[in-house]
Amino acid sequence: MNSSHNNRRPVPPAGTGKPKRHLKTKPVLLVIGILLLANFLWFIAWLIPNDTGNAEKVASVSGDEITREEWLAAMEEQHGREALLELVNEKVMATAAKDYGIKVSDKEIDLELALLRSSQDGTETALYAADETRQREKVAAQLILEKVLTKDIVIEDSEIKAFYDDNQSLYDVKDSYRTRMIMLNSVAEAEETIAELEKGSSFEATARERSVDSATGNLGGDIGYISSGEPGVDANIAKNVAKVDVGAWSSPLALENGKTAIISVTEKVDGQTFSFEDVEGHINRELALEQLPQSVTPEAFWQEFDAEWFYGE
Repeated sequence: MNSSHNNRRPVPPAGTGKPKRHLKTKPVLLVIGILLLANFLWFIAWLIPNDTGNAEKVASVSGDEITREEWLAAMEEQHGREALLELVNEKVMATAAKDYGIKVSDKEIDLELALLRSSQDGTETALYAADETRQREKVAAQLILEKVLTKDIVIEDSEIKAFYDDNQSLYDVKDSYRTRMIMLNSVAEAEETIAELEKGSSFEATARERSVDSATGNLGGDIGYISSGEPGVDANIAKNVAKVDVGAWSSPLALENGKTAIISVTEKVDGQTFSFEDVEGHINRELALEQLPQSVTPEAFWQEFDAEWFYGE
């Protein structure tokens, strides 16, 4: 916005013989005032949240609308606390790493992810993050926590080596396949479902809609990472998972419970055998953690690092 002195033309110095020109100040000041008012009103409007978007209809039932505001409030109520807790904890552990001089390498994260995929042991929530970056952030935060908790615990080298020798099979990780499944009542239903997939239907959406297994259906059919011949998985799925190309799906598979399944592979991770040197630090932490009297979560460090959050607890 131009100021009033920028609206003046240069005034010739005295003695040049040219008469001075006088501005018509009232019109100029009026224009400046209008511009200032317009900018002020724009600034106020910018400060005030725009609620019109929240009134946008996202769904309706018999004409009864569900607004974006209601939808966002429901998501915040159902998932907001958990999501924020996760982010705060990750920030707390990143701060702890700086304070205690702890570092986590990419190689360590790779190892943890590989072992989590092979173990499927309930600590694998990181594997179900939206993308690889989030996976690695979650694992890094967990590694920092473990290193902080075990930094003063000494484990004898002989004990670490003995554990490795007794459990080498844990560190011989097979190829694993991120798998989705649609469980159906019959082969006929499976063939109908395959026809839908061939027409372009999303496997994930179809699993939510048609799978008779509600537990996996609600996850878009996701049953995690599976290795060929893995125990604890339906034998026919474990037998056939390696035959399915990434992005493709199987023919109908007869399950042990009498149902029929279609499986799809979304990712293949090559197996790897880890040497003692590769896993020595991991085993050291695992044995040290066993000596702790109780499990500890990142929340235990909130007060130390002045963590605060929306929920105020």
